[in-house]
Amino acid sequence: MKAEKIAAIIFLIIIVGFAVFLIYKKETVRRASEESLYEAMYYEVLANNMVQCNLCPNRCILSEGQIGTCKARKNVGGKLYSMVYGNIASFHIDPIEKKPLFHFLPGTMAYSLATTGCNLQCKFCQNWQISQVFPWEIDTKQMSPEQVVEDALKSGAESIAFTYTEPTIFYEYMLDIAKLAKEKGLKTAVISAGYINEEPLKNLLPYIDAYKIDFKGFSDEFYQKLTNGRLDPVLEAMKIVKDSGTWLEIVNLVIPGENDSEEELKSLAEWVRDNLGKDTPLHFSRFSPNYKMDRTPPTPVETLKRARLVAQEVGLNYVYIGNIQDKESSTTYCPETGEPVIERQGFFVLKNMLGDNPCNIPGIFE
Repeated sequence: MKAEKIAAIIFLIIIVGFAVFLIYKKETVRRASEESLYEAMYYEVLANNMVQCNLCPNRCILSEGQIGTCKARKNVGGKLYSMVYGNIASFHIDPIEKKPLFHFLPGTMAYSLATTGCNLQCKFCQNWQISQVFPWEIDTKQMSPEQVVEDALKSGAESIAFTYTEPTIFYEYMLDIAKLAKEKGLKTAVISAGYINEEPLKNLLPYIDAYKIDFKGFSDEFYQKLTNGRLDPVLEAMKIVKDSGTWLEIVNLVIPGENDSEEELKSLAEWVRDNLGKDTPLHFSRFSPNYKMDRTPPTPVETLKRARLVAQEVGLNYVYIGNIQDKESSTTYCPETGEPVIERQGFFVLKNMLGDNPCNIPGIFE
């Protein structure tokens, strides 16, 4: 009996000690993140030490010590600071097709990185473990823009992709990396929800080669209900990217019962055709249960194929399906002849016949 009591006490000491360690570690990371604050761009100083962030349509008004909706920007002493500059939460070397970007350096690898945070709260987010947390809640790796570009060059990747969470919220870090990458001959790609204001977007685009926008759904009701955002700013962002000459591709995650009606899919395709052009690639992506929508069933493959057919019927030349293994719907075809030009399987290019095909496929291929 005495031995059991001693064992129980030891066990309790271990549990308490571990809890104290976790609290200490979290507090240490939090303090470190605050010590590495980087003054933000695009904000306005208000009365009483308040500030208004003008980076994205949320336009958060923050009092002293308050953190924005994105969990990445904070009012410190009446100035707005980024808490995530140089704090990488995730980075990998990915096939560019994984983004997905199909008309941008096909078959190459992209040095991909993200910080924590996001200015939307999508209930179906697949990266919520890093997008919906503060920077001190997970382990991050400190890397300067110079270190990122140097590491990307060593990796053999042909581009740097800002991805996984929402690049808009680490705007200053992304911009500094993109400028350096351009000097070193690396191309850059932004994988974004397009929830960004006009001025910062236009000032970023000269340093970005490709922009993929995750377009959530073609209704303001959908945006407000499932993302805590609005539709119009995203539509405007897509037009700005297209008009800039930066290569643009669109992805629409099709969610059963939410944005999968034929009427909405057709309206989306028509809007892309009329505002972005029939040569703008449109990807319909399969939803899988995740985050706060883990009980919603996966998108039926038939729904995705119907969406692709609807978009082709309204006149879009390059319509793809993502998150399923289907060679036909991931292959780039010549609109004039119907012949395959770039054949893909999953995230990999099987055949690239651009050089042997007279068909003029739009995009960035070298």
